[in-house]
Amino acid sequence: MGPVIVAMSCLCLLFFLYQFYKLFDQRRDQHCYLVHYVCHKPSDDRKMDTKFCGNVVARNKNLGHPEYKFLLRVIVSSGIGEETFGPRNIFACRENSPTLQDGILEMEEFFIDTLDQLFRKTGVSLQEIDVLVVNVSLLAPVPSLTTMIINHYKMRDDIKSFNLTGMGCSASLISINLVQNISKSHKNAFALVVARGCSILLTNKRAFKNRAKLRLKCLVLTHLGASDEAHTCCMEKEDSEGRHGVYIGRNLPKMATLAFTRNIAGIAKKALPLKELILYIMLKYTRKLATLNLKTGLDHFCLHAGGVILIEGVKTSLGLSKHDVEPSRMTLHRFGNTSSSSIWYVLGYMEAKKRLKRGDKVWMIGFGSGFKCNSCVCEVMRDLADGNVWGDTIDGYPPKSIANPSMEQYGWINQEKLMVKNWIDVYEELNVYCLGGNKKV
Repeated sequence: MGPVIVAMSCLCLLFFLYQFYKLFDQRRDQHCYLVHYVCHKPSDDRKMDTKFCGNVVARNKNLGHPEYKFLLRVIVSSGIGEETFGPRNIFACRENSPTLQDGILEMEEFFIDTLDQLFRKTGVSLQEIDVLVVNVSLLAPVPSLTTMIINHYKMRDDIKSFNLTGMGCSASLISINLVQNISKSHKNAFALVVARGCSILLTNKRAFKNRAKLRLKCLVLTHLGASDEAHTCCMEKEDSEGRHGVYIGRNLPKMATLAFTRNIAGIAKKALPLKELILYIMLKYTRKLATLNLKTGLDHFCLHAGGVILIEGVKTSLGLSKHDVEPSRMTLHRFGNTSSSSIWYVLGYMEAKKRLKRGDKVWMIGFGSGFKCNSCVCEVMRDLADGNVWGDTIDGYPPKSIANPSMEQYGWINQEKLMVKNWIDVYEELNVYCLGGNKKV
């Protein structure tokens, strides 16, 4: 009996060791690596300076004096520079009558440019892609944009494809979360995330660990959609006169603050050291002013470039420096609000400035309708210095001044009392000829 018992004991031990190894091996394959990403840069003939934007406003016959005042104020105070880009239908004087085909052609241009570069730079074959996730909020053609990409590149018929719409400016992190969850049950998989103007290649293959730029550490999604106030603060809808557009309520900052606060609570538990969390709790319960020092666990802050007020609001609430928010401010200045892809343009700025060093932690934060605040923390896998979409302009950033060049001309627009002469000057200045024709507008 003795040898039998010993043999059985050895078998049991081997079985448990094997199960432990399987669990360990499975967890290793659940890591989500960001191999590479590419952001789209349109051609120079689509640049929209402030004067051109003013002309677009002026030729809109549906606007009265209050609307002109509001739009010019937005242009002057936007924080957007003179080299941002616009869609082709605006240059064709068709901003009031965009077609479905306009949107599809624009997305084709974005997708093909970024995906071609991504495959070329990584050396990954089209036939190796196992998962495809596309997110574009305000365009949902049939067949889907995902199908359009599969057709163009003749991808495998067993590819797992997902097309996300209506998810707002935080959608790229929702896509990343989807890939992360799929990676837990599919070994050695490649996934593509196409977030409007950016394409991202991810994998859980251990062989790509040293080639990857980032490794996903943790991700937190916050959705306040159960609240009617949050649900309706930002909506695609028609106004009382049947004009289609996006409505933004005055309560949006309130909902954004609430979503952000709850998201921070979730991300802090996962990203900050235990010592900082204990200190925060002790201060809070002794009725002292308690603030989290996020820099104890985070090195870089990749904020959605949704606007000056948003960026400055996050800067103030988190106690960040001008240096911390520089990438987001410069992205807004150079490219404007690029929706769900904006955080990747911000990341590109950090990389082009050679800020990202091995072991650094990057906090990426996105806001979106619903209302949602999504964020993730990534670890930099190696020193990064790719010029990417910023390559030809990075040496000029930050500029000496990011003040709008038309501030002197239209700065009076922010005054409550406006003189009639000011409006006459505006109408004379903006009374321009439509591009490509001789019809005065």
